[in-house]
Amino acid sequence: MKMRGWIAGSTAIAAVSLATMGAAQGVTTERLLAAGSEEEAANWLMVHKTYDGARYSSLNQINASNVANMRLAFAVPLGGLEPSGFGLGYMEGTPLVDNGFMYVSDPWGTPYKIDVSSGNSGRVLWVCDTGIDKDPTRGILLAHRGMSLYGNTVISALNDGRVVACDTETGDVVWDQQITENEGEGFTGAPLIVNDKILIGQSYGDWATRGFLAALDAKTGEEDWRFYTVPAPGEPGSETWLCEETGNPDCWKTGGAAIWQTGAYDPDSNTTFWGTGNPVPMFDPEYRPGTNLYTNSTLAMDPDSGELKWHFQYTPGDYLDYDEVGSHLLMTVDIDGEQRKVMSHFGRNGFFYSLDQANGSYIHATQYINELNWTEGLDPKTGQPVEYDPSAALQTYALGELRRGSGTVTQCPHLTGGVNYYPTAYNPVTGVAYGAGVEGCSDLETVELDPEDVTPGVVFLGGTYVVNGKQAGSIAAIDVKSGQQVAKHQATYPNNSGVTATPDLIYTGWTDGKFAAYDATSLEELWSINVGTAFRAPPMTYAVDGKQYVAIMGGYLGAGNAAGNTELETIQGANMVWVFTVD
Repeated sequence: MKMRGWIAGSTAIAAVSLATMGAAQGVTTERLLAAGSEEEAANWLMVHKTYDGARYSSLNQINASNVANMRLAFAVPLGGLEPSGFGLGYMEGTPLVDNGFMYVSDPWGTPYKIDVSSGNSGRVLWVCDTGIDKDPTRGILLAHRGMSLYGNTVISALNDGRVVACDTETGDVVWDQQITENEGEGFTGAPLIVNDKILIGQSYGDWATRGFLAALDAKTGEEDWRFYTVPAPGEPGSETWLCEETGNPDCWKTGGAAIWQTGAYDPDSNTTFWGTGNPVPMFDPEYRPGTNLYTNSTLAMDPDSGELKWHFQYTPGDYLDYDEVGSHLLMTVDIDGEQRKVMSHFGRNGFFYSLDQANGSYIHATQYINELNWTEGLDPKTGQPVEYDPSAALQTYALGELRRGSGTVTQCPHLTGGVNYYPTAYNPVTGVAYGAGVEGCSDLETVELDPEDVTPGVVFLGGTYVVNGKQAGSIAAIDVKSGQQVAKHQATYPNNSGVTATPDLIYTGWTDGKFAAYDATSLEELWSINVGTAFRAPPMTYAVDGKQYVAIMGGYLGAGNAAGNTELETIQGANMVWVFTVD
């Protein structure tokens, strides 16, 4: 049953004019292609604002000269806390805004439509009932990273493997498609609409499943093509899974390589870029020897056919959980006097990489994290770790082997990074990229598990990990042209939020409940407020009637996520949308 009956009639009446305008226009391919234009500057139509993944808005009414006066405009509480008694899921999505209406999701992927046109309140117009079974056994690991808009529907990919489209006017389900087929598979990332297709990645690779990227018809949800990120025997890349040597020839079937953050798209070359997760089990390379394509990689793909154009693997044969599912930034940059189309990525392994968009060739990389011990550096020609041996069944990086019975290995950066899946940003005017993440290390140990005891749908670590000391956080600014770090902000607590850029500001939230704005050049903090809800979602900005607002969703930090900062352990969970402005 739709949860709409309680909404006051006056709320619906007040929104009629904007609702009619939005219904008439809808979100078309043309509008998505123009999402970075001045005509669409007031809106935020897809999860990263634009296809290039830049999370950059030209809105500048709130700027370095007046951001110190930013205040809370309003807040909206959301559901998604049910069922009670087991823990809370994570608020990790980006609000979408189209002509004064905001669309958000709670940790279960349930879509909400909120009228934000008044500027002083947010009125929930409907909550779409997706029919999801709120199974408490998956709740503690529950996360949802946003939705997409297409036509007059808002599209949400759910943790049970379904993709659901809800009518933006009524909140009714328009279509509902079961996409995943196997136990433990599901979605957490926001879909990307490209050429009237919905691109969505299978996100639960760590749950002993096999990742894939699928394309669905945006009008019906019917599947068009599917690309598995772990190849089956005989497929290109399968030779990098030496399963026969383990006595478990089916090790590839639980190989991971999940996709759990939204990709980018270059319309000129008709290429979409997606990052893949670690091989599974993550801490036991002897279970799945080889370099394990296409794990820990960027995949450049044709969105119409699903054909793989090229790949770049950052940490071959990974045993440190340095998956590379995070954002991909697309830009055109002068490199050594030549205008080149570049794809840049803040690697979870502590390096900021720039690759050629056309073929994936390595341009340059720089260490952006303070402490890094897993490798002595990157090969200046290939970008591969200098210790990488393509002929070896098991890689040995600089910190030493992580093997069965070898004891504990201390890795830096921490297994979550660096920058994990937290969205990054790029300012096309200054040519600077920004990434916020974690500073710290962790201790790993392998624990062997018999293949008969591996259960799809249950996290398959292949070992144990603990934080080594306390985690802190940082924001790094990298000049893409030179590949050099130009500024860094050090923070007391980790960043699980990500960043958004405007002409002279950077916004982000922190795990202790602080939301802040920083000078885009120096990364000096210019304004902050602590609202008490931990931030694991990235900010965004929009405008109504010429007035700019900044929004971010807050919620639950998560059990065990205090990262050695014991004072964070008592932060309570409350799913909220916070909206700020300057008078």
